[in-house]
Amino acid sequence: MWNRYLQRVFAAGFVLVSRRTQLTLSIWATAVAGPRQQSVSRDPGNGKVRPCADFFAESMESQAKGTDNGNYSGTVLFNVLSKERALRWRLAWYYAVAFLLLWVALFSAVVLPLFHRLPDRVTIAQESEQPGEFVAERAQNMLHQFDRIGPKVVGSVANEVTTVVFLIDAVQNIRRDMRNDLYELEVDVQEPAGAFTIGTMTSMYQGIHNVVVKLSSKSSQSESYLLLNSHFDSKPSSPGSGDDGTMVVVMLEVLRQMAISETPFEHPIVFLFNGAEENPLQGSHGFITQHKWAANCKAVINLEVAGSGGRELLFQSGPNHPWLMQYYKTHAKHPFATTMAEEIFQFGMLPSDTDFRIFRDFGQVPGLDMAQINNGYVYHTAFDNFAAVPGRSVQSTGDNVLSLVRGFANASEMYNTKEHSKGHSVFFDFLGLFFVYYTETTGIILNCVIAVFSLVLVGVSLWRMARLSELTAGQISLWFAIILGLHVVGFLLCLGLPLLMAVMFDAGDRSLTYFSNNWLVLGLYVCPAVIGLVLPLTLYYTLKPNAQLSHSYHLHISLHAHCVILAILSIVLTALGLRIPYLCMISLVFYAAALLINLLSCLHDGGYYWVLTVQILQLMPFVYFCYLFYTFLVVFFPMMGRNRDAVNPDMLIALICALGTFFAVGFVAPLINMFRRSTLVLLGLGVVTFVFSMIAVSEVGFPYRPKTSVMRVNFLHTRRIFYEYDGAVSVNDSGYYFDYQDRRALRPLLDSSVNLSGLISAESHCDAYVVCGMPCFWSSWCRALSSAAWLPREAEVLPPGSLQLELLDKSAVVGSRGRTLRYTFELAGPPHMSLFIRPLAGVVIDDWSFIRNMLDEPEKYSAPYQIYFSHGTAGAPITFHIDFATSVADAPVFELGVAGHFVSSDYPRDADSLKFVAEFPDFVHVMEWPALFKRYIF
Repeated sequence: MWNRYLQRVFAAGFVLVSRRTQLTLSIWATAVAGPRQQSVSRDPGNGKVRPCADFFAESMESQAKGTDNGNYSGTVLFNVLSKERALRWRLAWYYAVAFLLLWVALFSAVVLPLFHRLPDRVTIAQESEQPGEFVAERAQNMLHQFDRIGPKVVGSVANEVTTVVFLIDAVQNIRRDMRNDLYELEVDVQEPAGAFTIGTMTSMYQGIHNVVVKLSSKSSQSESYLLLNSHFDSKPSSPGSGDDGTMVVVMLEVLRQMAISETPFEHPIVFLFNGAEENPLQGSHGFITQHKWAANCKAVINLEVAGSGGRELLFQSGPNHPWLMQYYKTHAKHPFATTMAEEIFQFGMLPSDTDFRIFRDFGQVPGLDMAQINNGYVYHTAFDNFAAVPGRSVQSTGDNVLSLVRGFANASEMYNTKEHSKGHSVFFDFLGLFFVYYTETTGIILNCVIAVFSLVLVGVSLWRMARLSELTAGQISLWFAIILGLHVVGFLLCLGLPLLMAVMFDAGDRSLTYFSNNWLVLGLYVCPAVIGLVLPLTLYYTLKPNAQLSHSYHLHISLHAHCVILAILSIVLTALGLRIPYLCMISLVFYAAALLINLLSCLHDGGYYWVLTVQILQLMPFVYFCYLFYTFLVVFFPMMGRNRDAVNPDMLIALICALGTFFAVGFVAPLINMFRRSTLVLLGLGVVTFVFSMIAVSEVGFPYRPKTSVMRVNFLHTRRIFYEYDGAVSVNDSGYYFDYQDRRALRPLLDSSVNLSGLISAESHCDAYVVCGMPCFWSSWCRALSSAAWLPREAEVLPPGSLQLELLDKSAVVGSRGRTLRYTFELAGPPHMSLFIRPLAGVVIDDWSFIRNMLDEPEKYSAPYQIYFSHGTAGAPITFHIDFATSVADAPVFELGVAGHFVSSDYPRDADSLKFVAEFPDFVHVMEWPALFKRYIF
């Protein structure tokens, strides 16, 4: 059917060109003559000047009747064309199905293959034929060794000893192959100690390990170093082959290729293999604040993994160093980047952070932050292993990193990067085929100029319609205002209907139905977005037809309305200082180009012929926006399984789908009204939404699958001992403390073999005990205590180690608030410990021996204060003091919670804990460890 339609369209065009060549030339001649002449053509039969629209209308009518005999005498005014003729030339409603499927096919045939495209892997056997190329096979061989070490938790033997030895051996192997006549290689194993504030806690560390390698050309005199960073530690139970083992072996192979290169480079390169990123971000902090080479590092390339495989997305740059993006554009072999990702990440919408922030905030080192994003389902699980890392993905990242290192290592800007700090940049790749970059200032100019130019073209088009249809400018303006208002309503419905679907599914405890079957979002969110976008206009055209203005003009006005909304959005968002208006700019460029072509030819006034120009030029923005928003869905789909239970994750997915629909088909969806009975098309989309909804609430919509897309369950085998002010023990119990990871909490386990009898909310203990009496781990765990849970158990949890807090001294001192009491303690325990300090009523912390950030910023931090300690190698007991300003001498002053976490597999679990873990179904990945929590009142 679609082919027949195209044949009819192009047949009409062929007749116009072949039979009336003279007329065609006249049309193009008058197009140049000016606005008045542009809208007319000369009838070869009688020489009369006629509107181009009349000619098109009559030629189409004669084609339909089969009476085209070369006689075009007689003029039919465009504004009195009958409604019947317009309806006759509107295609039947069922052609709309082919029209919509055409765009779906374009997404499947173009966007998906290009998104997943990866280069062929280079093997060791091919190295001699491709000298200087990244060799993925060698990197994979090292990754296999890395994987066999197992989980690498800070403080474990695997992390602090075995992996460090593995890295040093790998570097020594590279040293043996190095061009010693050209290069120098230095290795340093750093064991820093320090403290900083992250989230809502103070993080303190000692004895962690960083393996730092510096490669420099003997001929170089540069004191500016390029820094490459990845981390080798992992989460409990995860070998971390993707996060971040892939980047560790990429760096090792890049180090090797640079060390054997026959072409020396200008700036030394520092390779930082940091051993405490998951802890979080302690290794990078220890390096940038304390290492002897840190002050010389002028730019950084941070390498992360948020899944396993695929291409690495550049999602942060700079800040304020646009020259970095120029080098990325020149040297990245497989570009994959977007400014939108940078702004989303920096707005804090992702439940994660990277070492890039530490280098930026504590070292003022600009750079690039890149991460592989595919298959985030295995992130931080046991399934993040060697088998999950594709060799072609390693090759893709290696190609980019090696080329970027070669570029930055010879960059003249590295000598003084501060001179090149000139604002942000706007950047994006087009389907991985090429990369676009320009400065933020250029972006502001482009956004505003193109928006204004588009508005001017819309105004010219409306004026043209008024002249040819012999209507007043006021009438045209009124109809445009009505359609613009309806389009605004459509835009709101485009956002609102998917969000409503998300709310309804969440209310029925059916969130995350798309988690394993991502295709469900097409029916659940994309179809409602299309319906919402088109519904107001379709109802208007159906219920209030307007014979004074042709239907094709009405349809054109609806696209003008979308153009105006984009132009206003572009100007407003640019004024707010955002860089994402480049999305609006892309849409406007292609629509304005189509409109300009149509205005300069008779297509603007030739019935529906202008549609072809618009849709042909919409192909590029359509595939780009599909590519862009599909990227975000790939990132966010798995993340919603670890976004905790406080927020409905479907809202974010629905919003991404709605915005993607608005940008991708904003100039396409209104053309549904080009077909007869367009309400049936919307009804059909509604049926699709209903069918997908029924599928989603069935077993197909159950979110989790074994191994591929697991449910995450985090809990601690906890022993609790609570001491009162007089030293008496008020609570001595055991149980499991659950930190919920997704919206469904533990409800999917109610029908499983896991015994959850007695499960209660941790919130019920929050008023009685500091941090609800729970040994929360990170600050993110502590912020989520209101939704955490406690499951008592009869058998006592047997901690595999000790946790000792000793009060060394209590004395009165003079502080900034007058008389204060100083409590001095000594703390000894496992490699991961936390203090939770809550002053009682009328008491204020005046000072302590920790860094003062939390005390000096009371508007940002409040009690209870969390102080987190960790150590890599066995550390000495920690001595600290806290000063309290209080007016009462002999009364309780503060509540103190002490948590010890026996995280790594070096610590055994008791038999009851192992039995409990074994009860979980195969679609669950458990992250657990023993914990001991003691609470005191002093």
